[in-house]
Amino acid sequence: MKCLRLALSACVFLLAMLVPLALAAQTNCDGGNGPLRSAPPQAISVPDLVQKFAGQEEVFKDARNHYAYTQDVTVQTLDGDTVSGEFRETTDVLYDDQGKRVEKVTYAPQNTLKGISITKEDYDDFRNRLPFVLTTQDLGQYSISYVGQQHVDEIDTYVFDIAPKKVDKDGGPRFFQGRIWVDNRDFQIVKTCGKNVPDIHKKDSENLTPKFVTYREQIDGQYWFPTYTRADDDLQFKSGPVHIREIVKYTNYKRFGVKTRIIYNGQPIKGGGSEPK
Repeated sequence: MKCLRLALSACVFLLAMLVPLALAAQTNCDGGNGPLRSAPPQAISVPDLVQKFAGQEEVFKDARNHYAYTQDVTVQTLDGDTVSGEFRETTDVLYDDQGKRVEKVTYAPQNTLKGISITKEDYDDFRNRLPFVLTTQDLGQYSISYVGQQHVDEIDTYVFDIAPKKVDKDGGPRFFQGRIWVDNRDFQIVKTCGKNVPDIHKKDSENLTPKFVTYREQIDGQYWFPTYTRADDDLQFKSGPVHIREIVKYTNYKRFGVKTRIIYNGQPIKGGGSEPK
């Protein structure tokens, strides 16, 4: 499968169409990847590269807070190859007249999941951690290792492995652990694969997360926004494994129509205004 740099939406659409045919497989980090080359970055040191893309991620994070979008979540439990239960929820993320962020659930059939329930932490994952962002402010919390360079759906990327420096296994905040792919022109994350840690195993409760892969798509010609996440994993509960599948789609991105500017390092970002179109 090949996708043009500015038409990654076609690739994500094809992935969404093909997933029902490939759901028997576990979460695959290598889909769409070319050979991994260990070559160092050119004309920039690794520490400077990390600072550069973390700065761009800060711009991306602020920009996404000025966009309305639709979030569609599907979680399934499986018994062998048979779907035994399902959770579905479609939410419009909007803004009211005062610019306050509002979430409106537009579709939520009865939850029929077997053996698991959706927790507050899961909802936080759908909103904030599956669309993983690594800003300058976050760098101190992570160990970051440069891996090399790789084509991802015809996009040239730098590849990094990251892991939190410290996690609280008694129920502290979750962190991402895995691999990220950073566009070598726009210096934003275009793909993420890994899981949120830690898994919590307590005497009276357990809270586990699956391995997932998230793809981003370029919106308005400048921001790489998350558009598609999928997971297919066995969660290892004390009572036994539970096979789950997740698909999360982020669609219909529309810039919120209030006059505002996106500022980074004291300077307005070109094209970062959100005036009505």
